[in-house]
Amino acid sequence: MEKERKTNPDKLFPRENDRTTCYLKNFITRPGIEVGDYTIYHDFENPQDFEVKNVLYHYPINHDRLVIGKFCSIAHGAKFLLNGSNHTLRSVSTYPFPVLKNEWQLDIPVTNAWDNKGDIIIGNDVWIGFEAVILAGVTIGDGSIIASRAVVKKNVAPYSIVGGVPAKEIRKRFTEEEIFSLLQLKWWDWEETQIRENLDAIMNGDIDRLRKIIL
Repeated sequence: MEKERKTNPDKLFPRENDRTTCYLKNFITRPGIEVGDYTIYHDFENPQDFEVKNVLYHYPINHDRLVIGKFCSIAHGAKFLLNGSNHTLRSVSTYPFPVLKNEWQLDIPVTNAWDNKGDIIIGNDVWIGFEAVILAGVTIGDGSIIASRAVVKKNVAPYSIVGGVPAKEIRKRFTEEEIFSLLQLKWWDWEETQIRENLDAIMNGDIDRLRKIIL
């Protein structure tokens, strides 16, 4: 009898003799960054530097978060710009006087220098392309695709393909009825055994077969 195979999302690198693709969650140490199981990040240099090279302007004083779901695929150079990357638009000037408050003898919080737009939330099974940029306050729905070098400044609906600067919807991946079914299925939350049993249907886009699981 063949022994049941299991994956190990707690390993650092899922591919043998490959140190450019990692299970990202196992390299996360910074508070305010959460990554789900099986999400992979590819970097031609050092994927373990993700927090330093890819999550930018993420200051503890803001208490903002980057949340990435399960089974996401993140390409080399993707950037997540948190709230510290903003300059306030409430002021006549965009110059960050509060950051240099000692120079200007100001008694105000440094956070007055920028507008806080909220967290970055990435759903499950999202593909983020090469050198795409995701701005603070953006939520990207499950199953979406972000094209290479897109700049995403608005929320992305589930199972949408977006691209461009600024990013705009190119098309939906499936019909509205199929998307509804997939969001009910939430296959990424299944036990590994169930995913393996239905992997052929998942990989071949057999939504009708998958629908039977929730009927």
